[in-house]
Amino acid sequence: MKLEVTVSEIADIFKEIQERPGQLFEMIRLDIKETVGKYLTAMMNAELTHYLGREPYVRVKGNVNHRNGSYGRGFALKGVGEVHVDIPRDRNGEFKTAVIPRSKQYEAEIARDLSMMFLAGISTRTLSMISERLIGRRISPTEISSASSELNSAVEAWRRRDLSQETVKYLFIDGVHFHMRMGRSIEMIPVLVAIGVTETGRKLVLSLQAGDKESATSWREFFKDLKSRGLDGGKVTLGMMDGLPGLETVFREEFPQAKVQRCQVHVARNVLAKVPKKFKQAVANDLRSIFYAPSREKSWECFEGFRQRWQKNLPSAVECLERSIDACLTFFNFPPEEWISLRTTNIIERLNKEFRRRTKVMEIVAGETACYRILAYISLKMELHWRSTPIGKVRKSLPFFKELAYEYFTQKN
Repeated sequence: MKLEVTVSEIADIFKEIQERPGQLFEMIRLDIKETVGKYLTAMMNAELTHYLGREPYVRVKGNVNHRNGSYGRGFALKGVGEVHVDIPRDRNGEFKTAVIPRSKQYEAEIARDLSMMFLAGISTRTLSMISERLIGRRISPTEISSASSELNSAVEAWRRRDLSQETVKYLFIDGVHFHMRMGRSIEMIPVLVAIGVTETGRKLVLSLQAGDKESATSWREFFKDLKSRGLDGGKVTLGMMDGLPGLETVFREEFPQAKVQRCQVHVARNVLAKVPKKFKQAVANDLRSIFYAPSREKSWECFEGFRQRWQKNLPSAVECLERSIDACLTFFNFPPEEWISLRTTNIIERLNKEFRRRTKVMEIVAGETACYRILAYISLKMELHWRSTPIGKVRKSLPFFKELAYEYFTQKN
């Protein structure tokens, strides 16, 4: 067949393209969708031919199965959008095509992309609004939640994974609260979190488990779960925590050979909460002198100066620091290149901050399982980030900055 087009017709076509360039691409998209739809329909017809064992319109004698027309439906493909297909049927209703799943409205790749966007922080409502632009079909928030729920088994396997191959020497421990939908009510549910540091300085999120962070029983079950999954408690030498009620006692019982480092930031906040405004700056300077001293001996020397200076006017602040000073200086027992990471719980606080940032757009998390999905994704993302910053791998210039910090950021007596 020879197609003849005049010069004037070509000129008219180009003129229309210049006036409405989007129309050309729309025509191309429609043509692609139509072609893909016909291709999928042809594949399913060939599939039915193979199932029946004969070509269309071939009649055989006896009580055998036959074709029984088709029904139309839409199916969304990544990079194409929603296409129309005609799915063939057999008279007995036994044929099920493998080309397009009967219960699916879009291919699995789209479901995975939606799940990743949802976990990355885009709300279900926003995804629903933009889905029509992306794939030519509006996907409801319920469908997006259902697509994400397919990750449940993978998330649970990660939460319950074997830890026997990991040599963990330090544990960072904390808890974070989320508003969760529990049945017909909204509850503030805490999730207990543990980050482990291996012999090589690698940081790993070891556990996420709902539980009362003020309860000693919850923490005991949390630690026992870690051990049941293969964590060698005998190799854990230090636990970093912020002084939650019952946590330190339970940790010492479950890991008797390990020492406890109390977060210096939390202790400083507790002390400053007992200080009048006019003394806060001076007290804060003295606390930095204690916590950032170059040695344990110098820290105790600064603490004695702190006690003598403030005992008369601020006895409650002095008592508060006195109760925690031993646990605040535990990091001196470990390699100097690790001190910067062991003074505080900043590592786990940074992770908790990411948890809160991601769930802030949701306001309410749809239950414990949905919460684990989101937290597992963020945890794995943070582990990738941590690969470039292992504990103990410090720059050569750190000794210089350590001296600089002591010189300019501490209060001298």
